[in-house]
Amino acid sequence: MKYFFLSEGWNIGRVWSSDGLWQITAWRRQPDIQQMNICIVENNELLWLYRTEEAVLTIEVKPATLEIASQTIGQVVLKRLMSAEQVIERLNTAQAKCQLQNIHLVTQ
Repeated sequence: MKYFFLSEGWNIGRVWSSDGLWQITAWRRQPDIQQMNICIVENNELLWLYRTEEAVLTIEVKPATLEIASQTIGQVVLKRLMSAEQVIERLNTAQAKCQLQNIHLVTQ
């Protein structure tokens, strides 16, 4: 698994694998990218942790609304996704929050 943090109000756009731009017809599915129930607070901004499969190399992200887009840049391409160890190090140095919506997911 690979991980990345994404600011609240941003969405995932295009995704690349080792073969280039993710092709749903070739893979016969969407890339496996899931938002986790953990976020960190940095400069009063929520950064949500996402998990993705190993095949994903690069992810394009962009603001969800025009209001956010007018305050920031138009899009960002994430090229260096994090390992689990890097996520733990980052959580250790940040103000982290955990939202438990389903306790069974934690105890599995």
